[in-house]
Amino acid sequence: MSGADDLETSDRVTVVDTFRLNWWLLALRGLVAVLFGVLAFVWPGATLITLVWLFGAFALTNGILSLVLAAKTPKDYPKVGSLILGGLLGILAGLLAFVMPGITALDLLILIMAWAIVTGVMELVAAVRLRKIIANEWLLVLAGIASVGFGILLLLYPATGALVLTWWIGAWAIVFGILLIILAFRMRNWKRFIAIETARL
Repeated sequence: MSGADDLETSDRVTVVDTFRLNWWLLALRGLVAVLFGVLAFVWPGATLITLVWLFGAFALTNGILSLVLAAKTPKDYPKVGSLILGGLLGILAGLLAFVMPGITALDLLILIMAWAIVTGVMELVAAVRLRKIIANEWLLVLAGIASVGFGILLLLYPATGALVLTWWIGAWAIVFGILLIILAFRMRNWKRFIAIETARL
């Protein structure tokens, strides 16, 4: 094996080990999403401001956890830009929800739609860039597709009723969260991969 191959494999092991040790951050992102989705279902009669606050808390927490995960990856590894950008956009969306007390239903729809599509694209970009490093990246792909699909659904049917919109939001958040939780627990079991790659060095 050449020196370049050794260096590349070493980098892969380092990044995989970082994701494995911090699997709980991804699981926490998924748990927050599922909790948000469940609340949307059990609180169908919630006022608009309540839904705004719920979404704001969800987006803000999701963004912070994405940045924390990105910060824990090796500093010399350049392929976590999508995590950073996705985290910053999540924080921005959350803050906008909190600082816009007069937000209308249409404003909220546009905010959620834009955030879902951008977040989904970032998840897809991360999956493509990390496909040689992580296993089960298809779960990240599915999470990204679910977000983009949800955003497009809102774009195609902007005049849907408040109750149906709440159910859509809840279903999307639950599916998105479950996929992240499954991926997180699979991350936790990447120790075998690390052992194999280390043995090849």
